[in-house]
Amino acid sequence: MMCVGCSSIAYYAQSVQGQLQIIAKSRPITALLKDDHLPANLASKLSQAMEIRDFASRELALPDNNSYRYYADLDREYVVWNVFATPALSLQAKEWCFLFVGCLSYRGYFSNSRADAFASRLEQQGFDTWVGGVTAYSTLGWFTDPVLNTMLSRDNDYLARIIFHELAHQKIYIKNDTAFNEAFAETVALEGIRRWYALRSDTDSYRNFLSRLQHEEQFVSLVLQYRDKLDRVYESTMMPGEKLLQKNRLLQAMVNDYRLMRTGWGNDGRYDSWFATGLNNAKLMAVSTYRLYVPVLRKQLEMLGSNLPAFYTFIERLGQCSFEERKSYFENGGHGTACLN
Repeated sequence: MMCVGCSSIAYYAQSVQGQLQIIAKSRPITALLKDDHLPANLASKLSQAMEIRDFASRELALPDNNSYRYYADLDREYVVWNVFATPALSLQAKEWCFLFVGCLSYRGYFSNSRADAFASRLEQQGFDTWVGGVTAYSTLGWFTDPVLNTMLSRDNDYLARIIFHELAHQKIYIKNDTAFNEAFAETVALEGIRRWYALRSDTDSYRNFLSRLQHEEQFVSLVLQYRDKLDRVYESTMMPGEKLLQKNRLLQAMVNDYRLMRTGWGNDGRYDSWFATGLNNAKLMAVSTYRLYVPVLRKQLEMLGSNLPAFYTFIERLGQCSFEERKSYFENGGHGTACLN
Protein backbone atom coordinates (compact mmCIF):
# COMPACT_ATOMS: atom_id res chain seq x y z
CA MET A 1 0.00 0.00 0.00
CA MET A 2 3.06 2.27 -0.19
CA CYS A 3 2.70 4.70 -3.06
CA VAL A 4 5.27 5.85 -5.57
CA GLY A 5 5.95 9.57 -5.42
CA CYS A 6 3.37 10.08 -2.68
CA SER A 7 3.69 13.54 -1.16
CA SER A 8 2.09 12.60 2.15
CA ILE A 9 4.45 11.15 4.73
CA ALA A 10 1.38 10.56 6.87
CA TYR A 11 0.04 8.13 4.29
CA TYR A 12 3.28 6.15 4.36
CA ALA A 13 3.16 6.10 8.14
CA GLN A 14 -0.44 4.89 8.49
CA SER A 15 0.19 2.15 5.90
CA VAL A 16 3.26 0.85 7.70
CA GLN A 17 1.70 1.17 11.16
CA GLY A 18 -1.46 -0.61 10.03
CA GLN A 19 0.42 -3.56 8.59
CA LEU A 20 2.71 -3.79 11.63
CA GLN A 21 -0.34 -3.84 13.90
CA ILE A 22 -1.72 -6.83 12.02
CA ILE A 23 1.61 -8.64 12.23
CA ALA A 24 1.92 -7.90 15.96
CA LYS A 25 -1.56 -9.24 16.70
CA SER A 26 -1.22 -12.41 14.60
CA ARG A 27 -1.07 -15.76 16.39
CA PRO A 28 -0.86 -19.30 14.93
CA ILE A 29 -4.35 -20.79 14.75
CA THR A 30 -3.04 -24.22 15.76
CA ALA A 31 -1.74 -22.73 19.02
CA LEU A 32 -4.96 -20.81 19.68
CA LEU A 33 -7.04 -23.95 19.23
CA LYS A 34 -5.09 -25.58 22.09
CA ASP A 35 -6.15 -22.79 24.45
CA ASP A 36 -8.96 -24.03 26.71
CA HIS A 37 -10.05 -20.43 27.31
CA LEU A 38 -10.72 -19.75 23.63
CA PRO A 39 -14.45 -19.01 23.20
CA ALA A 40 -16.24 -21.98 21.65
CA ASN A 41 -17.73 -19.95 18.81
CA LEU A 42 -14.32 -18.54 17.85
CA ALA A 43 -12.72 -21.98 18.11
CA SER A 44 -15.34 -23.37 15.74
CA LYS A 45 -14.79 -20.61 13.19
CA LEU A 46 -10.99 -20.94 13.34
CA SER A 47 -11.22 -24.72 12.92
CA GLN A 48 -13.37 -24.13 9.87
CA ALA A 49 -10.87 -21.59 8.57
CA MET A 50 -8.09 -24.17 8.79
CA GLU A 51 -10.17 -26.69 6.84
CA ILE A 52 -10.89 -24.07 4.19
CA ARG A 53 -7.21 -23.09 4.06
CA ASP A 54 -6.03 -26.66 3.53
CA PHE A 55 -8.73 -27.21 0.92
CA ALA A 56 -7.60 -24.10 -1.00
CA SER A 57 -4.11 -25.47 -1.62
CA ARG A 58 -5.09 -29.11 -1.98
CA GLU A 59 -8.13 -28.77 -4.26
CA LEU A 60 -7.75 -25.34 -5.91
CA ALA A 61 -3.97 -25.34 -6.46
CA LEU A 62 -3.66 -22.05 -4.58
CA PRO A 63 -0.41 -21.06 -2.81
CA ASP A 64 0.58 -23.35 0.06
CA ASN A 65 2.07 -20.97 2.60
CA ASN A 66 1.31 -19.61 6.06
CA SER A 67 -1.30 -17.10 4.95
CA TYR A 68 -4.64 -17.69 6.72
CA ARG A 69 -3.00 -20.09 9.18
CA TYR A 70 -2.73 -17.23 11.69
CA TYR A 71 -5.43 -15.18 13.40
CA ALA A 72 -5.54 -11.53 14.41
CA ASP A 73 -8.30 -9.71 16.29
CA LEU A 74 -8.16 -6.03 15.33
CA ASP A 75 -11.08 -5.06 17.54
CA ARG A 76 -12.84 -3.22 14.72
CA GLU A 77 -15.39 -3.97 12.02
CA TYR A 78 -13.11 -3.53 9.00
CA VAL A 79 -9.40 -3.92 8.41
CA VAL A 80 -9.17 -1.00 5.97
CA TRP A 81 -11.44 1.61 4.41
CA ASN A 82 -11.00 2.16 0.68
CA VAL A 83 -11.65 5.56 -0.88
CA PHE A 84 -13.07 5.53 -4.42
CA ALA A 85 -13.41 8.69 -6.49
CA THR A 86 -14.67 9.80 -9.90
CA PRO A 87 -15.38 13.17 -11.50
CA ALA A 88 -18.94 14.41 -10.97
CA LEU A 89 -19.78 13.83 -14.64
CA SER A 90 -17.74 10.73 -15.40
CA LEU A 91 -17.48 7.10 -14.34
CA GLN A 92 -13.71 7.07 -14.90
CA ALA A 93 -12.00 6.03 -11.69
CA LYS A 94 -9.34 8.23 -10.15
CA GLU A 95 -6.25 6.06 -9.70
CA TRP A 96 -3.37 6.02 -7.24
CA CYS A 97 -0.10 4.21 -7.87
CA PHE A 98 1.65 2.11 -5.25
CA LEU A 99 4.88 0.23 -4.88
CA PHE A 100 4.67 -3.50 -5.77
CA VAL A 101 0.97 -3.53 -6.75
CA GLY A 102 0.92 -0.80 -9.39
CA CYS A 103 -2.00 1.59 -9.96
CA LEU A 104 -5.35 0.94 -8.29
CA SER A 105 -8.78 2.55 -8.53
CA TYR A 106 -8.91 3.12 -4.76
CA ARG A 107 -6.73 4.30 -1.87
CA GLY A 108 -6.82 2.39 1.41
CA TYR A 109 -6.63 3.63 4.99
CA PHE A 110 -6.38 1.72 8.25
CA SER A 111 -8.48 4.42 9.90
CA ASN A 112 -12.08 5.23 9.00
CA SER A 113 -11.66 8.86 10.04
CA ARG A 114 -8.57 9.30 7.86
CA ALA A 115 -10.38 7.76 4.91
CA ASP A 116 -13.33 10.09 5.46
CA ALA A 117 -11.02 13.10 5.72
CA PHE A 118 -9.27 12.20 2.46
CA ALA A 119 -12.64 11.69 0.75
CA SER A 120 -13.76 15.11 1.99
CA ARG A 121 -10.72 16.75 0.44
CA LEU A 122 -11.50 15.06 -2.87
CA GLU A 123 -15.12 16.21 -2.66
CA GLN A 124 -13.91 19.78 -2.21
CA GLN A 125 -12.08 19.34 -5.51
CA GLY A 126 -15.35 18.34 -7.20
CA PHE A 127 -15.08 14.54 -7.09
CA ASP A 128 -17.82 12.06 -6.28
CA THR A 129 -16.45 9.79 -3.53
CA TRP A 130 -17.34 6.67 -1.62
CA VAL A 131 -15.62 5.16 1.40
CA GLY A 132 -16.12 1.40 1.64
CA GLY A 133 -15.07 -0.80 4.55
CA VAL A 134 -13.08 -3.93 3.64
CA THR A 135 -12.91 -7.12 5.71
CA ALA A 136 -9.70 -8.48 4.13
CA TYR A 137 -7.00 -7.64 1.62
CA SER A 138 -4.02 -9.44 0.14
CA THR A 139 -0.40 -8.38 0.53
CA LEU A 140 0.32 -10.60 -2.51
CA GLY A 141 2.64 -12.82 -0.51
CA TRP A 142 4.88 -10.04 0.81
CA PHE A 143 3.55 -10.79 4.30
CA THR A 144 1.69 -13.64 5.96
CA ASP A 145 -1.94 -12.63 5.66
CA PRO A 146 -3.92 -13.81 8.70
CA VAL A 147 -7.56 -14.66 9.19
CA LEU A 148 -9.02 -11.50 10.75
CA ASN A 149 -11.93 -11.04 13.13
CA THR A 150 -13.42 -8.86 10.38
CA MET A 151 -13.77 -11.98 8.22
CA LEU A 152 -15.69 -13.99 10.80
CA SER A 153 -18.84 -11.92 11.23
CA ARG A 154 -20.74 -13.66 8.44
CA ASP A 155 -21.43 -17.28 7.45
CA ASN A 156 -18.87 -19.91 6.54
CA ASP A 157 -19.30 -19.62 2.79
CA TYR A 158 -18.31 -15.95 3.10
CA LEU A 159 -15.16 -16.98 4.97
CA ALA A 160 -14.32 -19.59 2.34
CA ARG A 161 -15.04 -17.19 -0.50
CA ILE A 162 -12.78 -14.48 0.87
CA ILE A 163 -9.89 -16.86 1.63
CA PHE A 164 -10.09 -18.33 -1.88
CA HIS A 165 -10.32 -14.82 -3.36
CA GLU A 166 -7.32 -13.39 -1.51
CA LEU A 167 -5.16 -16.46 -2.16
CA ALA A 168 -6.00 -16.17 -5.85
CA HIS A 169 -4.44 -12.69 -5.78
CA GLN A 170 -1.27 -14.34 -4.44
CA LYS A 171 -1.43 -16.90 -7.26
CA ILE A 172 -1.66 -14.41 -10.15
CA TYR A 173 -1.62 -10.63 -10.04
CA ILE A 174 -1.23 -8.24 -12.96
CA LYS A 175 -0.15 -4.68 -12.20
CA ASN A 176 -2.35 -1.75 -13.21
CA ASP A 177 -5.52 -3.73 -13.96
CA THR A 178 -7.84 -3.80 -10.95
CA ALA A 179 -10.89 -5.08 -12.87
CA PHE A 180 -8.98 -8.02 -14.33
CA ASN A 181 -7.41 -9.02 -11.02
CA GLU A 182 -10.70 -8.85 -9.14
CA ALA A 183 -12.58 -10.80 -11.80
CA PHE A 184 -9.95 -13.55 -11.76
CA ALA A 185 -9.95 -13.81 -7.96
CA GLU A 186 -13.75 -13.83 -7.77
CA THR A 187 -14.01 -16.51 -10.47
CA VAL A 188 -11.65 -18.74 -8.49
CA ALA A 189 -13.57 -18.02 -5.29
CA LEU A 190 -16.92 -19.01 -6.80
CA GLU A 191 -15.47 -22.20 -8.23
CA GLY A 192 -13.92 -22.90 -4.84
CA ILE A 193 -17.30 -22.54 -3.10
CA ARG A 194 -18.86 -24.98 -5.57
CA ARG A 195 -16.16 -27.56 -4.92
CA TRP A 196 -16.19 -26.94 -1.17
CA TYR A 197 -19.86 -27.81 -0.85
CA ALA A 198 -19.59 -30.68 -3.35
CA LEU A 199 -16.84 -32.31 -1.30
CA ARG A 200 -18.98 -32.04 1.82
CA SER A 201 -22.11 -33.22 -0.06
CA ASP A 202 -23.86 -30.20 1.44
CA THR A 203 -26.40 -29.53 -1.29
CA ASP A 204 -28.75 -27.53 0.93
CA SER A 205 -26.07 -25.01 1.92
CA TYR A 206 -24.92 -24.70 -1.67
CA ARG A 207 -28.49 -24.14 -2.81
CA ASN A 208 -28.82 -21.35 -0.26
CA PHE A 209 -25.54 -19.87 -1.42
CA LEU A 210 -26.71 -19.91 -5.05
CA SER A 211 -29.92 -18.14 -4.04
CA ARG A 212 -27.94 -15.35 -2.37
CA LEU A 213 -25.56 -15.27 -5.32
CA GLN A 214 -28.51 -14.78 -7.66
CA HIS A 215 -29.56 -11.72 -5.64
CA GLU A 216 -25.99 -10.45 -5.78
CA GLU A 217 -25.88 -10.87 -9.55
CA GLN A 218 -29.20 -9.04 -9.90
CA PHE A 219 -27.77 -6.18 -7.87
CA VAL A 220 -24.61 -6.05 -10.00
CA SER A 221 -26.69 -6.20 -13.18
CA LEU A 222 -28.75 -3.23 -11.95
CA VAL A 223 -25.58 -1.25 -11.21
CA LEU A 224 -24.12 -2.02 -14.64
CA GLN A 225 -27.40 -1.10 -16.34
CA TYR A 226 -27.44 2.34 -14.75
CA ARG A 227 -23.71 2.78 -15.19
CA ASP A 228 -24.28 2.44 -18.94
CA LYS A 229 -27.20 4.87 -18.86
CA LEU A 230 -25.14 7.43 -16.97
CA ASP A 231 -22.19 6.95 -19.28
CA ARG A 232 -24.37 7.80 -22.28
CA VAL A 233 -25.48 10.99 -20.54
CA TYR A 234 -21.91 11.99 -19.69
CA GLU A 235 -20.71 11.33 -23.24
CA SER A 236 -23.58 13.32 -24.76
CA THR A 237 -23.55 16.91 -25.98
CA MET A 238 -25.82 18.10 -23.15
CA MET A 239 -24.76 21.11 -21.13
CA PRO A 240 -23.21 20.29 -17.71
CA GLY A 241 -26.29 21.49 -15.83
CA GLU A 242 -28.58 19.21 -17.85
CA LYS A 243 -26.18 16.31 -17.33
CA LEU A 244 -26.35 16.81 -13.56
CA LEU A 245 -30.15 16.89 -13.73
CA GLN A 246 -30.25 13.67 -15.73
CA LYS A 247 -27.72 12.09 -13.37
CA ASN A 248 -29.94 12.77 -10.35
CA ARG A 249 -33.01 11.46 -12.16
CA LEU A 250 -31.25 8.23 -13.13
CA LEU A 251 -29.90 7.63 -9.64
CA GLN A 252 -33.38 8.05 -8.17
CA ALA A 253 -34.78 5.68 -10.80
CA MET A 254 -32.13 3.16 -9.79
CA VAL A 255 -33.26 3.37 -6.16
CA ASN A 256 -36.85 2.77 -7.26
CA ASP A 257 -35.84 -0.22 -9.39
CA TYR A 258 -33.92 -1.68 -6.47
CA ARG A 259 -36.91 -1.37 -4.16
CA LEU A 260 -39.03 -3.25 -6.70
CA MET A 261 -36.39 -5.93 -7.18
CA ARG A 262 -35.88 -6.22 -3.44
CA THR A 263 -39.50 -7.27 -2.86
CA GLY A 264 -38.64 -10.74 -4.17
CA TRP A 265 -35.65 -11.26 -1.90
CA GLY A 266 -37.34 -12.01 1.40
CA ASN A 267 -35.13 -11.06 4.34
CA ASP A 268 -31.98 -10.57 2.23
CA GLY A 269 -31.24 -6.89 2.85
CA ARG A 270 -27.51 -6.82 2.18
CA TYR A 271 -27.70 -3.83 -0.12
CA ASP A 272 -30.31 -1.76 1.70
CA SER A 273 -27.75 0.42 3.47
CA TRP A 274 -25.75 0.82 0.25
CA PHE A 275 -28.75 2.50 -1.33
CA ALA A 276 -29.89 4.28 1.84
CA THR A 277 -26.64 6.24 2.17
CA GLY A 278 -26.99 7.84 -1.25
CA LEU A 279 -25.72 7.05 -4.74
CA ASN A 280 -23.06 8.65 -6.87
CA ASN A 281 -20.61 7.79 -9.64
CA ALA A 282 -17.94 6.53 -7.25
CA LYS A 283 -20.26 3.92 -5.74
CA LEU A 284 -21.31 2.60 -9.13
CA MET A 285 -17.73 2.60 -10.37
CA ALA A 286 -16.53 0.57 -7.37
CA VAL A 287 -19.10 -2.18 -7.94
CA SER A 288 -18.55 -2.34 -11.70
CA THR A 289 -14.76 -2.45 -11.30
CA TYR A 290 -14.95 -5.48 -9.03
CA ARG A 291 -17.58 -7.44 -10.96
CA LEU A 292 -17.63 -6.27 -14.59
CA TYR A 293 -15.48 -9.07 -16.05
CA VAL A 294 -16.56 -11.96 -13.84
CA PRO A 295 -19.15 -13.49 -16.25
CA VAL A 296 -16.60 -13.71 -19.07
CA LEU A 297 -14.01 -15.48 -16.91
CA ARG A 298 -16.58 -17.84 -15.41
CA LYS A 299 -17.59 -18.78 -18.96
CA GLN A 300 -13.92 -19.34 -19.85
CA LEU A 301 -13.45 -21.62 -16.84
CA GLU A 302 -16.53 -23.57 -17.84
CA MET A 303 -15.19 -23.96 -21.40
CA LEU A 304 -12.02 -25.43 -19.89
CA GLY A 305 -14.10 -28.05 -18.07
CA SER A 306 -13.55 -26.33 -14.70
CA ASN A 307 -9.88 -27.33 -14.93
CA LEU A 308 -8.23 -24.78 -12.65
CA PRO A 309 -4.58 -25.44 -13.66
CA ALA A 310 -5.59 -24.92 -17.30
CA PHE A 311 -7.50 -21.80 -16.28
CA TYR A 312 -4.47 -20.43 -14.44
CA THR A 313 -2.36 -20.98 -17.54
CA PHE A 314 -4.93 -19.12 -19.62
CA ILE A 315 -5.01 -16.23 -17.12
CA GLU A 316 -1.23 -15.97 -17.17
CA ARG A 317 -1.33 -15.75 -20.97
CA LEU A 318 -4.08 -13.12 -20.84
CA GLY A 319 -2.05 -11.25 -18.25
CA GLN A 320 0.82 -10.99 -20.71
CA CYS A 321 -1.41 -9.12 -23.16
CA SER A 322 -1.50 -5.36 -23.06
CA PHE A 323 -4.15 -3.56 -21.01
CA GLU A 324 -5.99 -2.57 -24.21
CA GLU A 325 -5.87 -6.11 -25.56
CA ARG A 326 -7.36 -7.47 -22.33
CA LYS A 327 -10.04 -4.78 -22.39
CA SER A 328 -10.91 -5.76 -25.97
CA TYR A 329 -11.10 -9.42 -24.95
CA PHE A 330 -13.65 -8.67 -22.24
CA GLU A 331 -15.65 -6.15 -24.28
CA ASN A 332 -16.03 -8.80 -26.99
CA GLY A 333 -17.32 -11.38 -24.55
CA GLY A 334 -14.09 -13.36 -24.40
CA HIS A 335 -13.26 -13.38 -28.12
CA GLY A 336 -10.81 -11.92 -30.58
CA THR A 337 -7.59 -11.17 -28.73
CA ALA A 338 -4.65 -11.71 -31.08
CA CYS A 339 -2.12 -11.92 -28.26
CA LEU A 340 -3.69 -15.21 -27.12
CA ASN A 341 -3.00 -16.90 -30.46
